[in-house]
Amino acid sequence: MKVLIVVRTLKIGGMERVAVNLADAFAEQGHESHLMYFKPRPPQLAPSNEQVNVHHFSLSRAMWASGVGGGVEIAARLFNSVLRKSYFLLSGWWGGKLFRREIRRLERQYGAFDRIIFRGIGTFETVWSFQDPRACYVLENIIKPSSGHAGWLERLKARCLFHHKHLVTVSHGVEKQIVTTMQTLAVEPLSLKTITNPCPLADIRNAMRDDFPERPISPYLLNVARLVPQKNHDLLLRAYAKMQTPLPLVIVGEGPLRKELEALAIELGIAENVTFAGRRLNPYPWMHHARLFILSSAHEGLGIVLLEALACQTPVVSVDCPGGVRDIMSGELEAYLCDMTPEALAARVDAVLEADGYAIDERWLERFSPAHITSAFLQEVPAS
Repeated sequence: MKVLIVVRTLKIGGMERVAVNLADAFAEQGHESHLMYFKPRPPQLAPSNEQVNVHHFSLSRAMWASGVGGGVEIAARLFNSVLRKSYFLLSGWWGGKLFRREIRRLERQYGAFDRIIFRGIGTFETVWSFQDPRACYVLENIIKPSSGHAGWLERLKARCLFHHKHLVTVSHGVEKQIVTTMQTLAVEPLSLKTITNPCPLADIRNAMRDDFPERPISPYLLNVARLVPQKNHDLLLRAYAKMQTPLPLVIVGEGPLRKELEALAIELGIAENVTFAGRRLNPYPWMHHARLFILSSAHEGLGIVLLEALACQTPVVSVDCPGGVRDIMSGELEAYLCDMTPEALAARVDAVLEADGYAIDERWLERFSPAHITSAFLQEVPAS
């Protein structure tokens, strides 16, 4: 089959990395795989499979070049200055028409696509008026109305983005919450299913063996995440301050909270043992050489980083946060979940380290194999 995966940007990020992994997975399974991104910035991520066709559709340039789009863009910005977060209502309406034109151009060259898979709400917003029975929209994370009684603008946004569309969630935890949210917002999707994210085991294990000159001399604990509120590094640092282990903590990732978190490490008296390593294009060597991987997020759509660490043969400990973490941390792995408190996280990490970690069972990763995920997209998402 011919499959097109659409994502707004190919910057370094969990959602973007999964989009690339999915494009690779379709190619590896013998399908004709296409990957499209919108942002003009140079891509930081790229498929590992040379059979993936990568397309850059500069939506912003197309908006201004289309004549009418320039007026729409100006109107959208003015509207947004009066009604905050309304920019996409106008821009995405015209963006969807431009996207359809681009799809027709590609299909004249490559033939008709059998599936069009959009990843990320930011991607949905830019082309929301595009309607096609072949399209499905993957929700990577929990969506909650701002209050119990959603306002008219919030309901309008939800209707634009989700109404009468095929929706896919990445975990059963997200699916359960989305059902409630859609009812609150008076939105009826055409379908709602859970298809989890692929874990490309072979690619990860090849990448984890790359040269690693920055590797700490001693064993270390690891977290890999953007430095943003969702990832809850405040909890991680407070938990680390209570741990008995002498192992240093390494945090791989970048974000707007870095200075605030560095200041908190100083305040807690742990700064000498905490390393903020910044963004890394290939985080897998860091995972492979870590003694233990820790996830402290406030919520996760799935928590694919847990699978990646397990693929790197590194034990994991995670807080029991809302979303999809329990889709991964099930069965034997449930023992390595803990409550979302510094005390509980510190105690669980110390206990796992005292037991010298645990062996990784390959069966834990089987449900997330690329072959299983691609089959689900092609067989389980209704075509009409």
